Amino acid sequence: MRGADLARAALEAARASAKERGARGVRRGATGAVGRRRRRWSGPGPDDRDPQPLGRLAARIAADRGWVERLAGGQVFARWPKLVGEEVAEHAQPVAFADGELTVQADSTAWATQLRLLQRDLLKRIAAGVGDGVVKSLKVQGPAAPSWRYGPRHVPGRGPRDTYG
Repeated sequence: MRGADLARAALEAARASAKERGARGVRRGATGAVGRRRRRWSGPGPDDRDPQPLGRLAARIAADRGWVERLAGGQVFARWPKLVGEEVAEHAQPVAFADGELTVQADSTAWATQLRLLQRDLLKRIAAGVGDGVVKSLKVQGPAAPSWRYGPRHVPGRGPRDTYG
């Protein structure tokens, strides 16, 4: 027997044993790959594989990574004059946002008092502009006093006034 005859005999023997076991013949696709599934196209309906708008993808990424609260806080900072009004925005700036609490620093103690009185109204305006439940409370600070602490070391006491007399 020649090599080709041996190959034919081996193929026939394999086919016969497969028939006895009940196995079907192997189908090959157009590419000749064995057992590979044909690619399914998305068709005319919407599908996850279709091109998506950038805003939708960014919103999904933000939700997956837990950035929604930080982004909402960033909107409060970016839209501050529109949310609270120009007059209030001239005299008060947002400084921090954490756990639903917005910290606002006023230019003077008078404006800090005014903002504390307007707190309920400001929270309603912010909720209307950014979304309900983003800013839950408002912490108003007055102007920052100058610090007499200079350098890495500090000695407790009255400060610079104790050397004047």
